[in-house]
Amino acid sequence: MTTTNDFLADCRARLAFDLLSNTWNAVVLWSLRDGPRRPVELRERIGGISAKVLTETLRRLQYHGLVERHPQRPGVAYELTALGRTLLAPIDAFGAWAFEHGDEVLAAQEAAEGRS
Repeated sequence: MTTTNDFLADCRARLAFDLLSNTWNAVVLWSLRDGPRRPVELRERIGGISAKVLTETLRRLQYHGLVERHPQRPGVAYELTALGRTLLAPIDAFGAWAFEHGDEVLAAQEAAEGRS
C-alpha cells in the first residue's frame, strides 16, 4: 500500500528507482548474472559501452554494494554480491515488459514525433 509520502527524496522506493534509472546499471548487473567477469569481457558482452562509462558504472554499483571487485593477475574481475543478485528478478521483469510492449512504446513515440 502506498501513501502520499511514499516517494519522498529519502524513501526506499525512490532509492530503488534511482538504481535502475541509469541504463547501464541494469545492463551491467544483468551481464554479471552468470558469474565474475573482467571489464573487457563485460564490454564484449554488452557492446556499445565505452571503457570509461563501464568503469564509472562498476564503481557506482560497487559503491551501492551491488558488485564486488576482485583483484586478479592480470587485472580485476567483478561479481554480483548477494544484494546485487536480488535485483536480477526486477531487471528480468522490466525486460519481459519491454519485450511484450516495446513495439507499442515505439509506435507511440513515432506518433508523437509525427504530431510535432
